[in-house]
Amino acid sequence: MRHTDTSTSSDDIAFVTFGSGPLSIEDVNAIAAGSARAALSDAPDFLARIRRGADFLDRLLREDGTVYGVTTGYGDSCTVNVPPELVPELPHHLYTYHGCGLGELFSPQQTRAILAARLTSLSKGYSGVSVGLLNQIAALLQHDLLPLIPAEGSVGASGDLTPLSYLAAVLCGERKVWGTEKNRGEQVDAATALQAAGLTPLKLRPKEGLAIMNGTAVMTALACMAYQRAEYLCQLATRITAMASFTLDGNAHHFDATLFSVKPHPGQQQVAGWLQADLRCDQPLRNEKRLQDRYSIRCAPHVIGVLTDALPWLRSYIENELNSANDNPLIDPDNERVLHGGHFYGGHIAFAMDSMKNAVANIADLLDRQMALMVDNRYNNGLPANLSGAKGPRAAINHGLKALQISASAWTAEALKLTMPASVFSRSTECHNQDKVSMGTIAARDCLRVLELTEQVVAALLITVRQGVWLRNEQNPEIPLAELPGGRLAAMQEALCADIAPIAEDRMLEPDLRLLLERIRARAWSLYD
Repeated sequence: MRHTDTSTSSDDIAFVTFGSGPLSIEDVNAIAAGSARAALSDAPDFLARIRRGADFLDRLLREDGTVYGVTTGYGDSCTVNVPPELVPELPHHLYTYHGCGLGELFSPQQTRAILAARLTSLSKGYSGVSVGLLNQIAALLQHDLLPLIPAEGSVGASGDLTPLSYLAAVLCGERKVWGTEKNRGEQVDAATALQAAGLTPLKLRPKEGLAIMNGTAVMTALACMAYQRAEYLCQLATRITAMASFTLDGNAHHFDATLFSVKPHPGQQQVAGWLQADLRCDQPLRNEKRLQDRYSIRCAPHVIGVLTDALPWLRSYIENELNSANDNPLIDPDNERVLHGGHFYGGHIAFAMDSMKNAVANIADLLDRQMALMVDNRYNNGLPANLSGAKGPRAAINHGLKALQISASAWTAEALKLTMPASVFSRSTECHNQDKVSMGTIAARDCLRVLELTEQVVAALLITVRQGVWLRNEQNPEIPLAELPGGRLAAMQEALCADIAPIAEDRMLEPDLRLLLERIRARAWSLYD
């Protein structure tokens, strides 16, 4: 479903073309990461469609037509008629009074994704905006002029009004943007930044303020970023499970293909198949092995598989929302109708993010339990307590991974605490006009936080399995990692060893954890095809 233009710039960065077809989650994430650039389609049919909607609105205004948010007030104020001479001022008032966001600012990566999501929706041709507006949003992305957008203040219907007001204001030369290459990290006045880029501040047409703000771009952009992280988490948690099973001298027959053929959840089967590829599932079970491993190893495909099985419908929900016209009212340029509805309601994204964070937090809990087994010499099949590598008299003063296990437990607990679905906390707002709202943006922000905490647990587990595999190999070298199917665990161990030294003496592990988090977020390891 990718519609990224295959052409490249002089520095081999691909272009994502808006208006040429549906965009994918990967397209948005490529723009967010700076590995792709935005371009607006110059196809005559596309440009003509955009112009037809704007021209139809102009004619309605000339004929004294009544259009919500164009000749009326907003929200519950829709019964207030705006005098014709004041209609041009209405968009300015909309983004001005919505300038009340608080909390941390969205990162530059998140802001690029937000701009891409809004441009995708407006390019559908049902929002009554001008080509000039679309070009201005594309220009912000092309010049990396990113509005400073506070993360808090949206209830997810009537869309992401308050955060998107910061985009509308910057398009018009107001508020602030992140500095570009020469002054990255600084806050720069939007008017100054636009002038430096050779751009002229917009004067919004009558419906354009509403079209920019009255949609689901923020929650959808965050959902695109969450999806990519969750997708990688499934594979990384599976590889960690394989290394944990090796560390614990576990029973690889728990992942037998016939066993999983009779409970045919495809994602669960895929996880089991990955584990089969990593471990020696075809070897006879040694008599001294425990017949059944504890649940956090034996049932790992059943836990990780829930998220793996959810990914296809999560993608469907997110990409449908991304490629939708979701402001209000919508303009039908072909039949010349103004359609009043509620497409700004972010219920699908809210449900997707509430569901994703639940499945992700369960993986954090699974890995936390695996770590608890590996560091406990009552359950780790003969390895030292806390996986300490210290020997002789020095073993008495070394504590290995004792504190790391406490930290992993804390991060897991915080992730689990955030699994309460945000969508059930709908609030009646705006004089009971917005009396049922989605909370989609809060759900998406929560999901990203759960992913962040889970990635911290993953970093702790990577140190743990790196240490555990090292100790198991020293203690029991008759089954070398390199002899396992495909040598995948050996390759992973080698990659981890390049970053993380064995813990023979206690040391501060925060630098190791931060390095591993960088690797996780860069998707540094190629895991499964």
